[in-house]
Amino acid sequence: MDIDHYFSKHKLIFIFYLFLNLSACKQSQEDGAGDDWATYLGHPTSNQYSSLDQINTENVSQLELAWTYQTGDSANYQTNNLIVDGWLYTATPHSRVVALDGATGKEQWTFDPSEVHKSLADGDQRGLMYWDDGEDGRILTSKGNRLYALNAKDGGLITSFGENGSIHLGEGMDVSGKPNVMLNTPGLIYKEMFIIGANVGEDVPGAVRAFDIRTGKRKWIFHTLPRPGEYGSETWPENYLERTGGASDWSGLAIDIPRGIVYLSTETAGPDFYGGNRYGENLFANSLVALDANTGERLWHHQLVHHDLWDMDIPQPPTLLTVKHEGEKVEIVAVGTKMGLLFVYDRVTGKPLWPIEERPQEASKIEGVRNWPTQPFPIKPPPLMRQEYTVDDLSNISPRAKQMSKEVFSQSGNYGAHPPPSIDQTIIFPGYDGGMEWGGAAADPEGILYVNVNEIPWFYQLVPTKKSDGSTLPFGEKQYLINCASCHGTDRKGNPAGGFPSLENISSRLNKDVVMQIMKKGGGRMPAFDQVSEARREAIIKFLFNEEPAVNTKNERGDNAPPYVFRGFQRWQDDEGYPAIKPPWGTLNAVDLNTGTIKWKVPLGEYEELTKRGIPITGTENYGGPVVTAGGLLFIAATADSKIRAFDKDNGQVLWEYQLPAEGHATPSVYAVNGKQSLAISVGGSKLSLPG
Repeated sequence: MDIDHYFSKHKLIFIFYLFLNLSACKQSQEDGAGDDWATYLGHPTSNQYSSLDQINTENVSQLELAWTYQTGDSANYQTNNLIVDGWLYTATPHSRVVALDGATGKEQWTFDPSEVHKSLADGDQRGLMYWDDGEDGRILTSKGNRLYALNAKDGGLITSFGENGSIHLGEGMDVSGKPNVMLNTPGLIYKEMFIIGANVGEDVPGAVRAFDIRTGKRKWIFHTLPRPGEYGSETWPENYLERTGGASDWSGLAIDIPRGIVYLSTETAGPDFYGGNRYGENLFANSLVALDANTGERLWHHQLVHHDLWDMDIPQPPTLLTVKHEGEKVEIVAVGTKMGLLFVYDRVTGKPLWPIEERPQEASKIEGVRNWPTQPFPIKPPPLMRQEYTVDDLSNISPRAKQMSKEVFSQSGNYGAHPPPSIDQTIIFPGYDGGMEWGGAAADPEGILYVNVNEIPWFYQLVPTKKSDGSTLPFGEKQYLINCASCHGTDRKGNPAGGFPSLENISSRLNKDVVMQIMKKGGGRMPAFDQVSEARREAIIKFLFNEEPAVNTKNERGDNAPPYVFRGFQRWQDDEGYPAIKPPWGTLNAVDLNTGTIKWKVPLGEYEELTKRGIPITGTENYGGPVVTAGGLLFIAATADSKIRAFDKDNGQVLWEYQLPAEGHATPSVYAVNGKQSLAISVGGSKLSLPG
């Protein structure tokens, strides 16, 4: 049997601990997980910090595999596992919930949402929520458009919650009907409420909501896309709700429990890449927002990208920590962006710790499509990645790669992360997947923040939705360009490494009914398209199955389709499949937020075949975050070489590494059972692929 293939197909949890006779774990009093890891990313502050120190810089080299658990599912496994009172809770790639003995891996119970509601869409689920009042312990999980409340001891539905144990996530969005809202990042618990963001389609206005943990009834809502007359609506044109949606929070939250403040990080408004019908700053898209956790009332906000035309969502939850700034102790909130920038604020007042500049941007090259004239840049900390592709960044891993990158760069050019809208191909760098990404950042009590970064160039280009002679495209092709091309490409080739499959020759793999079902319900990284009319979905299917007539016979009066669409996500790679830029391609960074300086930076990940050619370690593209511990360690997987590593948090030196059988794109969990500290990580997926 090919063990690596077997493990990569059937996703597993890997548990590591020391087979040594050590004293029981000690815990500091700082904010951070103790024996338990009872909250997504370890703590309501989203600080990804463990106060356990049994595993430390002196003994981590002796860390060994203790046990594994095979889920039997085959999809991306991104769950940051919860551990409470010795039990480990995980959401599998197909959103089954499994409870395991955290010491032995013995299965305690399982729950499958598909046995309760049929035809629920699969999606990337990154975690669960846990709550108890000392007697009643609950696990909250979701699949598709349903959120479930389970008894933590036996996995049974709590029928007093919602409708026989679940609620429809589309209810209570303050829109007509019940849109197909999903949840890939779990919410957080505050008092007897759970607070969640949402995954919404580009035509569904986003929101953050709080629900009663016992009944499932909505307690409050904050419209991240404001309604007419609400604060922020003045940053939109007239009748904007007829043409836009999104601006939701899919990447996660942080809560200052003592103060009762919840912090949001939001995505772009829809359509992601064409903003001709939504010109304005577009609050609260691409914003860090502080709300009263009791009422949902806005306290303060800062927008980090104005009028986003490049899918520059804030990709990770805010991180709360404490620093010494100008001689005073300051409790702060920090958030990273796809541009590799860190924005840092006093978390009570919203005042930036360091000045933020509005810098002018190159104007749009398309008549009738305007970009915002400036974008914000913090003075400190310095960017964690290069901010523009220049001639000094041409690939240097081979003469051929250098020549190719020189030729493309001379033709395409680069304007950083905010290129002007254009029908000509442009290099976008920083790119669509960071900079920072959804794995989050870790922070220790000393005020040091640790975060992994991608340095991958991509292409940006808008494509007209009319033919060169001005005539209208066939209806199905036009609807494909509007609704599908941003992910699957105008050429239908997709971006398989990024989770967007090719749609070429789809009729040889799927039938029309299956495709229609996927369009209605969503799946993987694809949201549900139930808001798109049946006629338009059918037209797209005819186009995909090459059954559409060449002449457009449909009456399109009243069709508000944009005149331009995004050509699709495409990394810029050389002939060998490596990024077409001088390394590093992925880094791990320690940032001292007391001073706003970079403490250290090291490559994260390795292509061994390049190292054998004498090329210094390049780092790789990476997805999944770090955890930092009181033992002086930083644990992270995330890389294309499928390794998990332990770094010395003081200097970035690798102290331990383990070859996983598949990619590890989950943030690890650190916990202790019976006095023994352990490290858990979910393993399995195919978000990255090695060149060759």
